Amino acid sequence: MDSAHIFLLGLFSIVLYVIITDQNVASAFFYTTKIVTVYFERQLWWFMNNPRNPVVKYIIWRRSLKMAKKIKQSLEKTNENR
Repeated sequence: MDSAHIFLLGLFSIVLYVIITDQNVASAFFYTTKIVTVYFERQLWWFMNNPRNPVVKYIIWRRSLKMAKKIKQSLEKTNENR
């Protein structure tokens, strides 16, 4: 094994031992991983819904165009019935 692998194995072993033996460290580890997970989910959501993203901009434009066509058809239909 490489010395870096041994170092990482030792580091993870020590962290795992501390997490198992101390309840406060375990809860802190749990909440820290939860915060990191929520942060990444927030960043992913912002990337997928940011209007400055050209793909998202196209999707918004396409959805608006479809909605405008439906509204125009419904208005024409109501004007015919008058």
